[in-house]
Amino acid sequence: MLGRPVFRPGGLTRYSRLASSPWPATTALRPRTPISPILSRTAASEAGEDDSGHIKTERNEGIFFLDNVFPLKFQWLSRIPLLNWEQQAINAMSRIDQPNAAFASPLSIVHRAFPETLPVKITEVLPRIREGGAFVKFSHDANIDVFELEGTLRKYMQEKPIRPWFNPLRRVRAFLVRGQPWIEDLYRLPSSRIRVEFLPTSPEASAAELTQEQIFTLFRKYGKLFNIEPQPSDSKVLPKYALVDFERARFATMAKACLHGFVLPESEGGGKTGTVLNLKYESQRKSYWWWDWMTNHPRIVLPLLVALFSATAVAVFDPIRIFSIKTHITHAFGLGDYKDYTVVKFLKKWIMRGYDAITLRKRRAEDDSFRILWEDRQETVEQLKTWLIETADTFIVVQGPRGAGKKELVLDYVLNDNHQQKIVVDCKKIQEARGDSATITAAAAEVGYRPIFSWMNSISSMIDLAAMGTIGTKTGFSETLDQQLSKIWNNTATALKEVALSHRKSDDKDANLGDDDWLEAHPECRPVVVVDNFLHKSNETGADMVYDKISEWAARLTTSNIAHVIFLTTDVSFSKSLSKALPDRVFRTVTLGDCTPEVAKKMVLRHLDADGDDHDKKDDSEEKKPRPSESRADLDELDSVIQVLGGRLTDLEFLARRIKAGESPGSAVQQITEQSASEILKMYLLDADKNWSPQQAWILIRDLANNEKIRYNEVLLNDAFSSKGEEVLQALEQAELITITSQNGRPNAIKPGKPIYQAAFEYLREDDVLRARFELAVLTDLAAKEAKTIDKCEAELRILAELPNASDLKPRVFYLLQKVLASQQAIEKYEAKSGGYKKILKEKY
Repeated sequence: MLGRPVFRPGGLTRYSRLASSPWPATTALRPRTPISPILSRTAASEAGEDDSGHIKTERNEGIFFLDNVFPLKFQWLSRIPLLNWEQQAINAMSRIDQPNAAFASPLSIVHRAFPETLPVKITEVLPRIREGGAFVKFSHDANIDVFELEGTLRKYMQEKPIRPWFNPLRRVRAFLVRGQPWIEDLYRLPSSRIRVEFLPTSPEASAAELTQEQIFTLFRKYGKLFNIEPQPSDSKVLPKYALVDFERARFATMAKACLHGFVLPESEGGGKTGTVLNLKYESQRKSYWWWDWMTNHPRIVLPLLVALFSATAVAVFDPIRIFSIKTHITHAFGLGDYKDYTVVKFLKKWIMRGYDAITLRKRRAEDDSFRILWEDRQETVEQLKTWLIETADTFIVVQGPRGAGKKELVLDYVLNDNHQQKIVVDCKKIQEARGDSATITAAAAEVGYRPIFSWMNSISSMIDLAAMGTIGTKTGFSETLDQQLSKIWNNTATALKEVALSHRKSDDKDANLGDDDWLEAHPECRPVVVVDNFLHKSNETGADMVYDKISEWAARLTTSNIAHVIFLTTDVSFSKSLSKALPDRVFRTVTLGDCTPEVAKKMVLRHLDADGDDHDKKDDSEEKKPRPSESRADLDELDSVIQVLGGRLTDLEFLARRIKAGESPGSAVQQITEQSASEILKMYLLDADKNWSPQQAWILIRDLANNEKIRYNEVLLNDAFSSKGEEVLQALEQAELITITSQNGRPNAIKPGKPIYQAAFEYLREDDVLRARFELAVLTDLAAKEAKTIDKCEAELRILAELPNASDLKPRVFYLLQKVLASQQAIEKYEAKSGGYKKILKEKY
């Protein structure tokens, strides 16, 4: 036995012997004989003797370093706070006193490593878990060469190798410590790279910078070297250094333990005064050939990564998105699949009757009053239902002004029972979204496209921007709004096709047909796509792209017999946009106008009597109360006010609510007229940031107030519409101030945009101050145009006067003079009228 360990709290275990140990002072020929040990010295701390970081040696003393004594894989445990891993490991291993066991204490390994015939006396064993080895301090006779001892020990360990349990493929090795090892307890983990610094032996001396050959000679004995990287020649870092890469971290720990603090003499290239080698671990990243290739070829790698990412996204997320769209179309998680159950029927009947779940009181739905309108439009409803069971691959367009009931007609009456599988795309929500991400999110929400990662578009754009600065080209990660919308519409088309084909049965007579042929043969099984608010705010920037994508997608659905498409729009020029997608088709169009006065009156009365229906269902013994329409005497004027109000649904509903609140029909229409006049004043006259001027809008308001219909071409001949007159009229029609009627395919007349606008125009015309203000502005514009005409004529007359044969141009001169005279007379007439309007503006508020 070599001895037993001595422990010190907070310190590292050291194995010691007395100088009078039973091992006698050895010679080169006399073997040692072990006897029982006696402890004599105090254990050193983890920072060396007296916390100096070094092992003190006297004359005729030396140090061997044995590696592969402890595993290096658990070095990270030393970073855990309050866990003294090294001390606990040594305490545990020191209790194992089995020299022949694989899992033995460091003392046992030293006992097996040193032969009995080796002429040394071991005085201390200093385990070092950080380096995975142990320092063995020994003494020897003065006439013994320590290098011969190292050779003898290494030869013996090769003949009788010791292989630890944690690394059975490699044996324990021993080398003589030539320098002054630094025993430190810092949080530094061993690495396979060592930084070798060249220091002078004294401050006034200079150090020599070793060559790669000299470094190789010194370090190769400790293990296989990968590379020796000298300090760059232009580097001004001091002290000078070189980087040495070993094949394994154990080789580096052995080199650091044996050569740290070694003074290289002049004979070995250390200079006149010698050079001190200062060794420290240098962290390095593991380099792999495939990683180097990827980082050095971004033009190839980045597109491949994009393709891989796209393929993964398609394979993983697209099936989920298609399933989500299908559930949105079929309402798979709603009550539609359970509509035949008695409970569902009862609940549906309860809700449809308008029972309040809390008060248990009936409340008539106001929409019931509009059934009269749909009965009047029954022919239109039947026409739309007929088109939906035909195989024609074209669009169905329902056009009409706002408030005409287009959406209610299609969803509540045409598609109410026969087509449960439908999808409604509201272009208004998509168009009013701000920014690309919001537009993508709105479009996805309309069709049930989930999951949607709209925020990834911003991150991908940043990646593309960084790639432009590095490789000069885009990676393709980011997708434009056009591409994102195309992806949403394509997945929706796939889901619609799967929904349509879900009606196909194996025992169907057409089961042998292909998918496209089967869809063409069964138009009744196709879902219906309703595109609401088509061309909403179509004059805004970027709107054309969104509507073009929707038109192209709808054309693909109809031509492929995947679904029926119905467009709901207020724009009368819808054919221009839709013709881009289907240039060789004639659209099936339904135009919804205002209802007739007779139907309008019935609707208002039905709305007033909605709450009175409950009285009709009381017991016959009770006296029935009269209906509201029968008890009110002011309803006699309803015929006259409806003539003024017109048959627009929203206006009729507004009128009915006012009458129901207690107002008379005349007072209600007067309030509606004043409100419409305020809207016209704000939207068309006072806001100059439009495609028309306030003067042009006023001319139309003034002329329509005098006549319910004016000639289209007559307006174009007006001086105020001499420049881009047709564009101005189309913009005002799009804004719903006017309505342009056609005859034989050409525009022939202009009418107010809404029936109530006729009364509103007359109301505005009666305002003397407002009329004087805009008439004065019109006259000022006309006078300015006449002044420009005079300037042009005068400029041409000056040019003609300078010509050599001016007498031959008398007809042209006379013509120009006549134009100047006519313009001057017009200016005088305008100024005379302007004087009267200025007087009104000065006298009235």
